[in-house]
Amino acid sequence: QVQLVESGGGLVQAGGSLRLSCSASGRTFSTYAMGWFRQAPGQEREFVAAISGSGAYTYYADSVKGRFTISRDNAKNTVYLQMLRLKPEDTAVYFCAAKSTRIPTMRPSEYDYWGQGTQLTVSS
Repeated sequence: QVQLVESGGGLVQAGGSLRLSCSASGRTFSTYAMGWFRQAPGQEREFVAAISGSGAYTYYADSVKGRFTISRDNAKNTVYLQMLRLKPEDTAVYFCAAKSTRIPTMRPSEYDYWGQGTQLTVSS
């Protein structure tokens, strides 16, 4: 069982930056691939970024590529999402998720554990 807690959301102006964090419980954090997803009101949850268990491999949605960076610190059981040049369309609740293998994917249904989400609002 893995418990995930996101933090770092808030209100930021367009063009600004923010870093989200997701802390995980448990002793086997490095065996989980981690992902960030987001969900805007009235929309489906969508993939943002994912990282392999070792941190060697990362994947991004086209909409955030070049602006967002996913990273992890396995010693701290934490995954991060650094967000730059934020846009109003980035406004959503951001969720981190853990997948019970080291290989990440982009499909929410393949993730086993989810955090409660943190709100990001980007004003224009």
